[in-house]
Amino acid sequence: MASVALVSCSKADSTNSPAGCGDPAKLTATAPETFKAQFDTTKGKFTIEVTRSLSPNGADRFYNLVRSGFFTDIAFFRVIPGFMCQFGIHGDPAVSAKWRDANIADDPVKGSNTRGTITFATAGPNTRTTQVFINFADNTGLDGQGFSPFGKVTDGMDVVDKINSEYGEGAPQGNGPDQGRVQAEGNAYLKKDFPNLDYIKSATIVPADSSK
Repeated sequence: MASVALVSCSKADSTNSPAGCGDPAKLTATAPETFKAQFDTTKGKFTIEVTRSLSPNGADRFYNLVRSGFFTDIAFFRVIPGFMCQFGIHGDPAVSAKWRDANIADDPVKGSNTRGTITFATAGPNTRTTQVFINFADNTGLDGQGFSPFGKVTDGMDVVDKINSEYGEGAPQGNGPDQGRVQAEGNAYLKKDFPNLDYIKSATIVPADSSK
């Protein structure tokens, strides 16, 4: 069973970090042209390398989410074998509510949704907020649908492959978590009804001089 700690935005990256993740209006820093983020999860660690020129708005949003501690105690709530694993709904419904309408503008698709790439999920044009997914396979069919990758897993893809997929697609199409309830009830809902989900324990920006 995956364990999960008390949800908080206070565990922010100490490098030029805002105070917390609860105010999207304050989390608008421009990301470096390239940077790495390390994720420590209930399955182990993996590292994502982001290239801002691929998807500038997406890279900036991801950078600010990581720095603010947003991803602490976040579940991989939608994991579909052979397709992708999705995460990014905050475990505290009050925080989720603040981000729900914090949309960023679409970026042109300059990369391809190949295995290991990370991309923002959308609900239509210009609706990216905090949800992202990592491609398990070469899902190049997503390229023409406006899904713009902004980075790639460069270390630990074997860890990503092990993320628990037993619940599969979300409700109502599948037996997994209902995204509306995740938004409204947070980790309390997930821990009760889907106790074996894997979680992100922390995510941090890797200092430039330690990125190799």
